[in-house]
Amino acid sequence: MVLADELAKKQRSISVAEFFEKNKHLLGFDSPVRGIITTVKEAIDNSLDACEEAQVLPDILVSVRKLGNDVFRVVVEDNGPGIIPEKMPAVYAKLLYGSRFHQVRQSRGQQGIGISAAVLYAQLTTGRPTTVISRTDAKRKAWKMSLAIKTETNEPEVLSEEEIDWILPHGTRVELEFKSSSGAKKKLVEYLKYTSIVNPHARFRVELDDESFVFDRVSSEVPPCPVAIKPHPYGVELGVLKRMAAASDAPLSEFLKESFSKVGEKTAQEICASSGLKPTEKASKLPLEALGKLHDAMQTTKIPAPTATQCLSPITEELIVKGMEKEFQLDFIKSRTRPSSVFGGHSFIVEAAIGYGGKLQSEGAATLLRFANRVPLLYQQGACAITDAVQNVNWKNYGLSQQGLPIGPVMILVHVAATNVPFTSESKDAIASVPEVEKEITLALQELGRDLKLFLSRRDKSKLAEDRARAVCSVIPLIAAKVGEIVELPPPDTSLIEGRLMRRVILKKKTGDGKIIIHVDNYTTKDQEVSLYDISSDNAGDASTAPTFVSEMDGEFTKIWKFTLASGEFFEVSYTGSGGGMIDIQGIAENLKVVVDLDV
Repeated sequence: MVLADELAKKQRSISVAEFFEKNKHLLGFDSPVRGIITTVKEAIDNSLDACEEAQVLPDILVSVRKLGNDVFRVVVEDNGPGIIPEKMPAVYAKLLYGSRFHQVRQSRGQQGIGISAAVLYAQLTTGRPTTVISRTDAKRKAWKMSLAIKTETNEPEVLSEEEIDWILPHGTRVELEFKSSSGAKKKLVEYLKYTSIVNPHARFRVELDDESFVFDRVSSEVPPCPVAIKPHPYGVELGVLKRMAAASDAPLSEFLKESFSKVGEKTAQEICASSGLKPTEKASKLPLEALGKLHDAMQTTKIPAPTATQCLSPITEELIVKGMEKEFQLDFIKSRTRPSSVFGGHSFIVEAAIGYGGKLQSEGAATLLRFANRVPLLYQQGACAITDAVQNVNWKNYGLSQQGLPIGPVMILVHVAATNVPFTSESKDAIASVPEVEKEITLALQELGRDLKLFLSRRDKSKLAEDRARAVCSVIPLIAAKVGEIVELPPPDTSLIEGRLMRRVILKKKTGDGKIIIHVDNYTTKDQEVSLYDISSDNAGDASTAPTFVSEMDGEFTKIWKFTLASGEFFEVSYTGSGGGMIDIQGIAENLKVVVDLDV
């Protein structure tokens, strides 16, 4: 009895802040490097969500500076709608406080943990409070607060507050100081690059110690903000149903129609009939046994899937391609947005893209980019359903070798947009294995695989045809010249033979006796708008036809001639020079042009 009394004295409730203070790894703060990535991620998620809700094009500043002794100051500033002073302490210094947890719609943050967890991590590693500046209107001054979290009670502590003048008419700025590692810089740049790809409407200005750069937007349209919808009957568990019913004074049929999406009068009557309950019974008066029957009936009644057009905000195929083209030089990019689908009553859409060639490594596994609700997933790749789905596709059918992931200069992007992303943990690093989600990922990748296979096939055929064309352009004139020597006659004109063989626009460059001659023939059946590029150490000052444009950099002159060639016509220019450099023609489809440098 004495022991029980002693034990009872030691027992007390634990606040959520205390719990996460001792289990910070659950929120993604399990290492110094990862701590800085998670902090920036949570602040940017808040900024992007706020800007989109206010329909403002996001302009976000990210600053990371080392103060000494492995202490870093992280600043994230946005041009969003701002936060009223009364709410600032709870938003930034109280875990599990937010506005999106009970809403059924796509959003980056939902649990109300992210940014307040970063504040907790900062005060845990350095003991320093977090500074927040926010302004809601140009007619009002900004409000500045110094905040900390009382871990024993999970309540905010305002250490100081004041009104100040601030340059932004509206927006929010958060400043945190905590211990980290310089090794985080590379990973941080990677995270920001990936974030800019799936948020093509956002602009990120980045300052990392003495470096500064910009990830610019490629779209000037703010994506429509997802609209919250009612929960779907298939996604509601019995305990939630019990709580919802207890809070309603409506009859059962009205409760079903008012509380759930896709439940009309007919569906409500079917659910009541299947459960054996009267539509007129008060929902709040139903005992647990009756609620169990009602729950079973809701799962077995045929109910249309929830509407995804309002509650989800996919990136779209066009913007995914633009985002990837902005950050990566690739020879081939294709994207797919699958139709909306449902798992457990939650709407979701899978988007995927595949890139090939360019500056990607030709050896080793493919680069895999994983995203959920427009947020990069940088960690726990091996534990993610996206990785499993990619590995389970037979990439050999699409012209790629494979060892788990496909091998070669390949980049695969997968984005899952959902009202409730099934993450494996609170740190939101990986997506759980949900059959419906994995199926949609697989279907999207198979579609892209077919596109890639077609590209690789055409590329190989085009390369073979181009090699043959170059051989024709190079060899036939030589043969004609030799024949002319043998018969002691001028060499015959071989252009007609070339034209019949190729039906292309042919660019030839030849150097001899200090003279450069560039010749372009249009053997196609249509007029062609041609831009002729010649880059070399020669300035072409005495060109027989003056260039349309000339520029010089580091001793290299870029000469451009722009002209129109009718079918069967040719263009020729000559100038004094030593040759070398590079030539090309733009404005012509790749499969309709041949470039032959006879000096190479």
